[in-house]
Amino acid sequence: MGQNVKIAITGAGGRMGRTLTRLIAETEGLTLSGGIEAEGSPHLGTDLGTLAGLAAPLGVKVTDDALSVIKDADALIDFSVPAATLEFAALAAQARIVHVIGTTGFKDEDLAKIEAAARHATIIKAGNMSLGVNLLAALARQAAKALGPDWDIEILEMHHRHKVDAPSGTALLLGEAAAEGRGIELGTHSERGRDGITGARKEGTIGFASLRGGSVVGEHDVIFAAENERIVLRHVAEDRSIFARGALKAAQWGLGTGGKSRGPGLFDMADVLGIE
Repeated sequence: MGQNVKIAITGAGGRMGRTLTRLIAETEGLTLSGGIEAEGSPHLGTDLGTLAGLAAPLGVKVTDDALSVIKDADALIDFSVPAATLEFAALAAQARIVHVIGTTGFKDEDLAKIEAAARHATIIKAGNMSLGVNLLAALARQAAKALGPDWDIEILEMHHRHKVDAPSGTALLLGEAAAEGRGIELGTHSERGRDGITGARKEGTIGFASLRGGSVVGEHDVIFAAENERIVLRHVAEDRSIFARGALKAAQWGLGTGGKSRGPGLFDMADVLGIE
C-alpha cells in the first residue's frame, strides 16, 4: 500500500477515537487527516494529538464539519451511533472513500441504507473488529453446522456499564454465524430477555443474555448444550486497542494495493482476514 494514506475518524474525543489517534500516529504510512465530533462537543477545536495524550500536537483539530473531513480522506473509521453513521455513509459514498463501520445497534431500515451506500463505495462493517472474535464466529458457525438441533445454543455477553445497546453487536454477529451454520434465520429463531414464566425452551432457537457492569471491555461465550455435556467457545477482550487495530487493518485492506479503494461493495472482517 502507498505511503501517507489519510485516515479520518469519528468520535475523536471518545475512548476509541483517542486509541485510534495514538495507533495511527505510530503506524508508518498512515496519516491522521481529520477527526469528527458532534455539534456542541467540548472537544471541538482541540488538537487530536493533545486530545489523545501524545507528546506533541498533530496539527489537526477536531471539527463537526464531516463533509470537509471526509472529502480530504482516503478512509473513514467510524465508531459512533447509527444515526450519525448513516450520514457518514452517504458522504463517504459521495466521496468514494473507504468507510469502516464499527458502530452497532442498527435497525433493519438502517442496514438497507448502508447497503445502498455500498453500491458506490467500499464499506467494511463488523459488529466486532477483533481477529479473535471473527475466528470465534467461524468456529461457532462450524460447530452449529456439525451439531444437531438437540444441541441448544446460548450466547452470553458482558460489557462495561456505559454500553447502551443489548445484545452487543458482537453477540449478534456470533448469533448470525451460528444461525448460518444451522441453516436458519436468526430473526425468527432467537430468544432474548427471558423473564417470568416463559415455558420450556423452544428447540432450535438461539438464546441471548446480556450482562452490564464495571469496566469490562467485552466477554462473549457461545454455549452449545446437550444432554450431559456442553461446549463453550469464549473470547475475552482485555483492551479496546484490539478493536482499533482491527479497524486499521480493515481500512488498509479496503484501500488495497497502492492506496486505492477495492471498489464498491459491503464487506466484513471475514473478508479482511480471509476466513471462510
